Amino acid sequence: MSDIEKLLREDLRGRTAYGAPQLDVPVALNTNENSYAVPPAVVDEIVAAVAGMASGLNRYPDREFTDLRGDLAAYLSRSGTSVSPEQVWAGNGSNEVLLHLLQAFGGQGRTALGFTPAYSMHPIISATTGTTWVDGLRGVEGGGAFDLSAESAVEQAQQHDPHVVFLCSPNNPTGTALTLDVVTAVHDAAPNAVIVVDEAYAEFARPGTPSALTLLEGRPRLVVTRTMSKAFAFAGGRLGYLAADPELVDALRLVRMPYHLSSPAQAIARATLKHADAMLGTVDVIKHQRDRIVDELTALGLDPVPSDANFVLFGGLRDSHVTWQALLDRGVLVRDVGIEHYLRVTAGTPEETTAFLEAVAALGPEHLEGQS
Repeated sequence: MSDIEKLLREDLRGRTAYGAPQLDVPVALNTNENSYAVPPAVVDEIVAAVAGMASGLNRYPDREFTDLRGDLAAYLSRSGTSVSPEQVWAGNGSNEVLLHLLQAFGGQGRTALGFTPAYSMHPIISATTGTTWVDGLRGVEGGGAFDLSAESAVEQAQQHDPHVVFLCSPNNPTGTALTLDVVTAVHDAAPNAVIVVDEAYAEFARPGTPSALTLLEGRPRLVVTRTMSKAFAFAGGRLGYLAADPELVDALRLVRMPYHLSSPAQAIARATLKHADAMLGTVDVIKHQRDRIVDELTALGLDPVPSDANFVLFGGLRDSHVTWQALLDRGVLVRDVGIEHYLRVTAGTPEETTAFLEAVAALGPEHLEGQS
């Protein structure tokens, strides 16, 4: 063991850092980015916004990011559920927002519960804060392997009595959404916990899929997290946010770093939100490609999971890593999420989707379960 390893926290020794492959390939469909570039009109707005505040970079940014919180609240309220600026918090990507939540409500001697497979950063961020992670289970008897029922979630919440519970809707990597009865049941079954509903992919949900934003009133322990990385094509901008009770939001001020959102970050995000309709203009196109992937993979004999996100988890593979490499050899990068016999693909442009589907169709039967 090296000197550095000896100095490292024991609970971090032997761990590997998070990191999806960043490879130079013709078709990159592995990190659920929006494949469409920021529209020129929005680029112009961003450039003007940064130019307008650049001379003031000698001063610290607005610590409370007041105007940005107002813009985010207004955007969330467009769905019909009123959200006030006092209910909004933001960070450098939703991961920082999740970190703030775990710093405030997790920590040594506390437990976080999530129902895996789910977003891989939930247990990683929990570990960095010294929070004990509990892998909850998915799968419903008579239902899908990746479903989560209220009864199962309640039983697990009561068993572990966690301090933080993570619910993903739509869930990553499965793309499956939750019904609101699961959220309310877990909330009531875990009275000592902050319930975090991760809605990073909410804008891609199929019609009729409910948002937990509608449940916030009267539930001060409920949090809904969102991001601008996906539907807003803003992954490089690093802006995540949440909505919750103002008292819970106020508690996050105890753990955030001073001036954690830079002036350029605030300016860029605000400029982008001014053009929300334009930025969300590709959502329906992406949803169409997602559904196309499900239909055509089914026709090819694979087992895709119907999705409410901008990606599809598909099974029926004999060896997922071998197939991942075979697709990469054809210039298509997808994600090996560590689920045996499954891979995940982002819904990209029509051309990218076609390239992916053609690459899958070119695979030999040796890649498919039950064929030779």
